[in-house]
Amino acid sequence: MTDPTVRVLVYSSDAATRAAVTGALGPRPHPDAPVLEFVEVATEPMVIRTMDAGGIGLAILDGEAAPAGGMGIAKQLRDELDVCPPIVVLTGRADDRWLADWSRADAVVQHPISPFLLAEAVVGLLCRS
Repeated sequence: MTDPTVRVLVYSSDAATRAAVTGALGPRPHPDAPVLEFVEVATEPMVIRTMDAGGIGLAILDGEAAPAGGMGIAKQLRDELDVCPPIVVLTGRADDRWLADWSRADAVVQHPISPFLLAEAVVGLLCRS
């Protein structure tokens, strides 16, 4: 029997941010969590195309990405997808929490990325019943 795998979309225009996310989580951030398979994308059109294709179980979107920020993309995904997976938004400042709430993100983690806080958010979303 193989462990379940969840495809996780990681969006940021910054390769270092994408690497920080995947490095913080690793292939399995918790023994109760599924194995994670990362799909890294750097542009808004690729986020939309990948999400429209389906098969993504969680999306992590960088709110500081440019030219399209993750909070606006999160809102668009919530508005346009019939079935939208859980979304984690990365914010630049604690004061951006209201924007993350507006985007209808399921969880918010602030830059700089804390492996503990990111793993807690992701595991919480993937393991809830």
